[in-house]
Amino acid sequence: MSAIPISYKDTNLRTAAVIPAAGRGVRLGPGAPKALRTLGGVPILVHAVRAMAAARAVQVIVVVAPPEGTAEVRALLDAHGLPGTTDIQVVPGGEARQDSVRLGLAALPDDVDVVLVHDAARPLVPVETVEAVVDAVRAGAPAVVPALPPADTIKTVDPDTGAVTGTPRRDLLRAVQTPQGFDRATLAKAHSEVTDGVTDDASMVERLGVRVVVVPGHEEAFKVTRPLDLVLAEAVLARRRATDGY
Repeated sequence: MSAIPISYKDTNLRTAAVIPAAGRGVRLGPGAPKALRTLGGVPILVHAVRAMAAARAVQVIVVVAPPEGTAEVRALLDAHGLPGTTDIQVVPGGEARQDSVRLGLAALPDDVDVVLVHDAARPLVPVETVEAVVDAVRAGAPAVVPALPPADTIKTVDPDTGAVTGTPRRDLLRAVQTPQGFDRATLAKAHSEVTDGVTDDASMVERLGVRVVVVPGHEEAFKVTRPLDLVLAEAVLARRRATDGY
């Protein structure tokens, strides 16, 4: 699929962010769903929504909540003084992440042309990373992911025996983050045609044979998955508040 080059001068264009937040996050331990855990006294989900709303290109945010917790998530967002200039919607999610993203896409206004899909568990992604992804889509890339070179040597292993089967070249590898950005038609086609439970939206687009472009990611866009990640996120947030008034 080809993409039409676009720019900030296209006044009819709108960009939306879909934030799937319906998962339980069991690796973080018992308690509330991961997106509702607090970071610096504020729910992780609220931080993620603020990160998207801070980007000048994002006008619409759709939060995909647990089906039984949609009203709770709506009340939570309303209670935290999010920017009134951004249209923030909350819709119920599905059983799997792919289902939730599809439901988020279905809730988007018709005039949205560019879609970001962002993990709720990446609360501290810098606005510069968000805008770099949007800029690349608007420049004509149908799919864009922020990514970093891996710090560690990566091994491939036999899943049955645990034996090492190879060592890929690190210069050919990237650790992918979010938000991932897409031409809306491209992402909608991927969700329509790839239905076998793939959890990474860029991977779904790859299945269509569509080119995916990488832009630089950021160390602070890490995913809060385990208890140690939450400790690191608290440290990053404390530094931001001390130096940037975040």
